[in-house]
Amino acid sequence: MTRLILAESAYRRVAAALDPLGLELALVDGEGQISCNGVALTTDTAQPEWGWFSADSAGGAGRALFVSMLKSQRLGWVHTGAAGLDNPVWAQLVDKGAALSTGHGQAISIAEYAVAEVLSHFQRLPERRAEQAAHRWTRLPFREAARTTWLIVGFGAIGQGIAERVRPFGATVIGSRRTPGEQPLADRMVALADVRAALPQADVVVLSVPLNAETRNLADAAFFAAMKPGSVLVNVGRGDLVDEPALLAALDAGVPEFAVLDVFHQEPLAADSPFWDHPKVALNPHASAFGSGQGPRNDALFLENLRRRLAGEPLLYPADPRDLGR
Repeated sequence: MTRLILAESAYRRVAAALDPLGLELALVDGEGQISCNGVALTTDTAQPEWGWFSADSAGGAGRALFVSMLKSQRLGWVHTGAAGLDNPVWAQLVDKGAALSTGHGQAISIAEYAVAEVLSHFQRLPERRAEQAAHRWTRLPFREAARTTWLIVGFGAIGQGIAERVRPFGATVIGSRRTPGEQPLADRMVALADVRAALPQADVVVLSVPLNAETRNLADAAFFAAMKPGSVLVNVGRGDLVDEPALLAALDAGVPEFAVLDVFHQEPLAADSPFWDHPKVALNPHASAFGSGQGPRNDALFLENLRRRLAGEPLLYPADPRDLGR
């Protein structure tokens, strides 16, 4: 019987789908205690063959899941709800010989966040609310999304989700990914090496690319110097995609005009970080994925991949070795 290890809280959500499958379930509670059919296990004795690291696998449960999988002598497959795979543990699991599949249930949440923050800046929403609070009848002209150009660096599920939302506004989308062949949601595709040449055309530049040796510090001083006056930078990828001192200097110099930042080099962000109070920054504590539909979508994707694994079919969203942050 195949042993699957997962968080107890995740099991409770999908028990009706899991119970008929005949799997041996090793459940990890919030304190990191593991049990299987009422028998207590340790991270040494759990020995799972399959593992599910769901979005709610945090704290003690997350540590117990990871350690159990790393110590397993028979691990064959791990599914994660995470989209980013730069944490070294994913590479360690792959090096053990486990197949790794990922989740994209957060793509809708992140896309909506990114578009909302850019539109808030364009529409001058904070200024409107300030005028309302002051009881001032001030008519503020604003910037339309129509006829703007969005350069989306990283045209996977998140990047495509953003494109799907801004094109109906009349925006032009330039997408970038490793294999920049034609994409129906992009007006044009460019290779990562050609992103800098496209920067002067972009009103909005979105970073949603995986972090690896090729993309670390992608947005550096030269990157910002090539951006268009009045442009907005959005980072929903990883903090280390951006040279943060160079970004602060560029914002103070006026280009980009504004930055929407969900991720940072150091997380949680230090209390004395200049990003907290910068007037040209909209800051979010790495929470753009926390939309109401993220959990159900990621649960459904795991169950579909579980069905495929049991049936011997190819998994959805297999991890790309180039995204393992080596």
